[in-house]
Amino acid sequence: MFGYYFQLGMRSLRRNPVLTGLMVVAIGFGVAASMITWSVFRVVSGNPIPEKSSQLYTALIDNRGPQYNNKGEPPEALNYTDANALIRAHKAPRQTLFYQVSLAVLPEGNRSLPLKAIGYATNADFFGMFDVPFQYGSAWSAQEDTQRAGVVVLSHEFNQQVFGGADSVGRDIDLSGHTYRVVGVTRHWDPKPRYFDLFDGSAFDEPAQIYIPFNRADDLKIDTAGRNNCGGAPNTGVGEGREGWLRGECSWIPVWVQLDTPAQVSAYRSYLEGYAAEQQRAGRFNWAPNVRLRDVTDWLDFEDVVPPESRISLIVAAGFFVICLVNTIGLLLAKFMRRSAEIGVRRALGAPRGEIYRQFLIEAGTVGAAGGVLGLLLTAVGVGGVGLLFSPQIAQLAHVDLSLMLLTLALAILATVAAALYPTWRAAKVQPAWQLKSN
Repeated sequence: MFGYYFQLGMRSLRRNPVLTGLMVVAIGFGVAASMITWSVFRVVSGNPIPEKSSQLYTALIDNRGPQYNNKGEPPEALNYTDANALIRAHKAPRQTLFYQVSLAVLPEGNRSLPLKAIGYATNADFFGMFDVPFQYGSAWSAQEDTQRAGVVVLSHEFNQQVFGGADSVGRDIDLSGHTYRVVGVTRHWDPKPRYFDLFDGSAFDEPAQIYIPFNRADDLKIDTAGRNNCGGAPNTGVGEGREGWLRGECSWIPVWVQLDTPAQVSAYRSYLEGYAAEQQRAGRFNWAPNVRLRDVTDWLDFEDVVPPESRISLIVAAGFFVICLVNTIGLLLAKFMRRSAEIGVRRALGAPRGEIYRQFLIEAGTVGAAGGVLGLLLTAVGVGGVGLLFSPQIAQLAHVDLSLMLLTLALAILATVAAALYPTWRAAKVQPAWQLKSN
């Protein structure tokens, strides 16, 4: 019966091309507006590491006091003293610290100009904690961290740029005048948003190109290329220059830990509170311990990673789609009620109300499918123009893939069928006797 009702629906649609065209256009534009904004929202609001988001935590300690805080919240990263203290204590199964670096890659071979490489100074646990995939080689070892070895991990894209995509493990590369041995090359890895480095505002930036050991960068006195938040806190009595800055209270090093069980989370939070209390007793802090331990999803929520314009545009688009559906309800009601005589004859010949429902809902689904196809075309065009509403870093993330295409078609069909429920109900309630008498 589905095929038969589908044929009846197609004939009915062809009998009223203008009315059918209006419904298809309304559904097409409504679903396209929703899908264009959804293509952006799903990228910026998604969970970038769903399999481990409840096990990865960023650790924060108030090292300034309430007079320098924002609504009682500690700084969004740690200073050099606290970050290194937490790593040395090793109270978590895995732990990492890092900061952004910018190094010059000196020319070799046919290259005559140096390249700038943006990346991180970090430790070996970084790669395992954040599930960084490797194309060649692997991360450096914890022993190489301790030895402050001159090793480097390259991104897939940077390895392509410098070594033509070849297996470069074991080769040397000159970074700002110092030689590093390549130990690994990652596959393309670019979690969006970049949950672990929201402190530097890198949520939607291009992926890092290099990774070097934190201790090695410390030995070479490589300054941070990212944010350095001193927040007005004085650094009195800690000295001048780099050493004074390192011993001061400027926050610039995010610290993350992996805690696999609630017991580990509780124990680590207690450790943070104990560490802050110890600093208070030592005279460094003159305020009560103020610490935070947030997992990935809590951290994303706290940092308001989702741009407000994406939420607003999604709400506006959804409202527009609802208006289109309301118009579709009116058009379907007019279309179905014009066929009261046909319905009356069918009911008089014994057709139950269920058959009327099936026929008209299949017809509405056909309209929805046509609107979905139009919506797909409009979505493909609209996704190319999202840069007019969003920043380039976010706009480039929006794309049309198979899941978006299927969602567009499904939404158009289901929404149209839902919109047809009231008109179909009205049509199914037509009394056969009245229609036969009036005709």
